[in-house]
Amino acid sequence: MSKVTYKDAGVDLDVYRESMARLPRLLNRTHCPRVMKLEGGFAGLFQLDFNSPLFRRNYEDPVLVSCTDGVGTKLKVAQLTGKHDTVGIDLVAMSVNDAICCGAEPLLFLDYIAMSHDDPVRLEQLVAGVSEGCMRSDSALVGGETAIMPDLYAHGDYDLAGFCVGVVDRKQLIDGSAIAADDVVIGIASSGLHSNGYSLVRKIVFEAAGLGVDDYIEVLGRTVGEELMEPTRIYARPIRGILNHYRRKHVVHGIAHITGGGLHENLERILPEGLRAEIDRDSWTAPPVFDWLRELGDVDPEEMARVFNMGIGLALVVSPFFADSIRNQLQQAGLDSWQIGHVLS
Repeated sequence: MSKVTYKDAGVDLDVYRESMARLPRLLNRTHCPRVMKLEGGFAGLFQLDFNSPLFRRNYEDPVLVSCTDGVGTKLKVAQLTGKHDTVGIDLVAMSVNDAICCGAEPLLFLDYIAMSHDDPVRLEQLVAGVSEGCMRSDSALVGGETAIMPDLYAHGDYDLAGFCVGVVDRKQLIDGSAIAADDVVIGIASSGLHSNGYSLVRKIVFEAAGLGVDDYIEVLGRTVGEELMEPTRIYARPIRGILNHYRRKHVVHGIAHITGGGLHENLERILPEGLRAEIDRDSWTAPPVFDWLRELGDVDPEEMARVFNMGIGLALVVSPFFADSIRNQLQQAGLDSWQIGHVLS
């Protein structure tokens, strides 16, 4: 019997080394002065505050905020299209958008990439997307892990997991407890499907309708693949701008990231007991992808609302006296928003 090697088992350490050599520049572009160098170390180092007095945060009672998520079966669409960079943006968005619901400043991000086999080009595409997401959210990609597991994943399959850590001063923490009757609900536009409900999307588009990723859809103005691969919008920068603007006032009482469960279930999570949100479903304009999917699959409107964001990616519950001002700031940041409802007792 000849000697058995790791390469025989499906893991080529030379190719793996090539993969790792492609990644440092993608991490380094996201680093701020708070990232501490640890060459060859086993962890990423990040100091909570700046050394420079000019940029010092001066936290009084900092609370760390941590989130984790994945991209779900949107990865199957990425494999069909052969486009693997934007799912990295999705990965960052799904965790960072959760962190800002507490009023947190995203600090650092870590990724975990599991692959069926060593593929330096694909790995570089994935991490390039993660790096771009970190740039958009002002967070530092300080490390990650790549696992090659040929017997666990079919050839060409991979999975992603992301981990975000943020910080907020305790007095600035947003947990929904300040929400009161007559507060206004502001809905901020999504960029489309984001990264939720893709099991239903794939069932409708590829199985029921028999479409392919290269089919052009007139009502969407682009191909199936282009629409389904639209990355999740990252809201960290504009929301941080609003919170910093009102730092001395408690104006934003609650923030909900609209993911699986839709607007109703995610908004309900942050409402204090005894309060409810009344939402006017005709108050905003949803991207055409939602009506297209509903008609294509003959999906019940209530089912659509339970599965998808329906055009609202983030919801703010705010003091009614500042609602117009906040919407103006969102507009200046390039985001569409609507006053979609209010809180009732």
